[in-house]
Amino acid sequence: MAQAVDVAKYILTKTGEMTAMKLQKLVYYTQAWSLVWDENPLFEEDIQAWANGPVVPILYEYHRGQFKVSENTFADGDIDALTPNQKDSVDKVLDALQEKSGQWLSDLTHMEAPWKDARGNLQPTEKCNNVISLAAMHEYYSSL
Repeated sequence: MAQAVDVAKYILTKTGEMTAMKLQKLVYYTQAWSLVWDENPLFEEDIQAWANGPVVPILYEYHRGQFKVSENTFADGDIDALTPNQKDSVDKVLDALQEKSGQWLSDLTHMEAPWKDARGNLQPTEKCNNVISLAAMHEYYSSL
């Protein structure tokens, strides 16, 4: 199975440099829509409900302290770990969302049940490492 770092590198090879926030949200949406379209997760790593929206902590370790990221940020990534079908799913998400800003994508996640439910009654700026479950993502995005 592909890893989140593989997905991140693939996204950046397709789009070029972007903010770390935007990349995190695009990785989140590729996971969500893979669950809906392919009925399988794209990667195994957890996604947590951080204050600025969904974050894959292992990716954060790669870009900690960086505002912008590029495919070189994720040198360990292997885009060939993604199947042609998985690449197609990522491409479809990118077609729909790559022109949006990181803040726009973050704001969108804040309006959606998977992130909101994982955070529970926490204040908007409170630290949180609760996992957004694959089941919650599948259920919510399947209903759209």
